[in-house]
Amino acid sequence: MIGYYVHHHGRGHLVRAQAVVAHLAEPVTVFSSLPRPDGWAAEWVVLPLDTAEAVTGQTAYGRLHWVPTGVPGLRDRMAAVARWIARTAPTVFVVDVSVEIALLARLHGVPVVTFALPGEREDAAHRLGYDISDAIVATWPAAAGECLTGLSASAARRVHHVGGLSRYDPSAATVPSAGGSGHRHAVVLTGAGGDGFTAELVRSAVQKTPGWRISHLGGGSGRWVDDPWDLLRSADVVVVHAGQNAIADVAAARRPAIVVPQQRPHGEQSATARVLAGGRWPVIVVDDPPEGSWATLLERAAGLDGDTWSGWVDGAAAPRTAQIIADVAGGRLPA
Repeated sequence: MIGYYVHHHGRGHLVRAQAVVAHLAEPVTVFSSLPRPDGWAAEWVVLPLDTAEAVTGQTAYGRLHWVPTGVPGLRDRMAAVARWIARTAPTVFVVDVSVEIALLARLHGVPVVTFALPGEREDAAHRLGYDISDAIVATWPAAAGECLTGLSASAARRVHHVGGLSRYDPSAATVPSAGGSGHRHAVVLTGAGGDGFTAELVRSAVQKTPGWRISHLGGGSGRWVDDPWDLLRSADVVVVHAGQNAIADVAAARRPAIVVPQQRPHGEQSATARVLAGGRWPVIVVDDPPEGSWATLLERAAGLDGDTWSGWVDGAAAPRTAQIIADVAGGRLPA
């Protein structure tokens, strides 16, 4: 039996779990404060939220990230995981992401596989979480450069770069067509974690780019769709934040991109954007939404070769991750 923790912030952790679990042969139980997704086949345990209006001792004097004192939700969620571990004796616990859950599993003598996040992770809590992990999965290619800083030398030797992990098959990407309208297509793709693309900004972009059709997906003002794949495949350019899953999906679609990193803790998106800007990836990185320069940036991006994304996403990251998990579960060092 495999335990698998899915963080409830945003949608990326869940999407990643769905892709990986599909390649695991051993039964999986997922723990999350997210509701069970429709059609989910594996066991799903909904954990109570560990929040309260007034909390103290959130970081245990800087050693952890979130362990407030006197919060019933924290006590109950940890107890639920501990009871399950004692009852089932799992072969491995996958954590995406929580230092506290990783530590809880390891204190029960269970091997841990942790997903890495880009950014500056020099703080004591991150270093502890990575140091106790038997394998650390980085969902970007080794050729991309250094997305993550702060690991100890020991933990760095346990990092496995599996490449960008997308739920989509890059072999299904198609060449965009302007169709009968003669307009090229740009997709503005934003996430659930917050973005700077207001409805007014996108309306202004439409007015200033008469040769383009612009679709605005996600974020606080865009249209949410369960599956944006067809829209991504139809795009000549995608304007996107620098979240791991969003970049992976754009890469799977083989579309050139304008990347606008959003502010996140530990400089997560800024780190990914720096790596993209410093490599030969089909992107233009800008610090803020384009506003007055939409037309120029779209034209520049449209001339980039989206096929060079093949070095970021090759379609095999999910089975690679599943193999790492299986190796740790079987007491083997991952290749």
